Amino acid sequence: MAFIMGTASTDLVKSLVNNIIMPFVGIFMPAGGWKSAVFNMGPLSLPWGAFLADLINFVILAFVVFFIAKKVFKEQKVEKK
Repeated sequence: MAFIMGTASTDLVKSLVNNIIMPFVGIFMPAGGWKSAVFNMGPLSLPWGAFLADLINFVILAFVVFFIAKKVFKEQKVEKK
């Protein structure tokens, strides 16, 4: 059950990032090119836009998991007393 909820919350967070947060990032990167933004340095090509999207997904997911875990552990402490 936890695996299913984890997968569903991951999809929800991805949707939040892609549909709510990243359009604001798109203001600074016209035409929505932020996801395909690449830093070229000679023969080296670093796709920093895709990394930025994944980083924001991770931070938001970690934030959500942290607060859920904090609430669950707080409720467990109250029950033990």
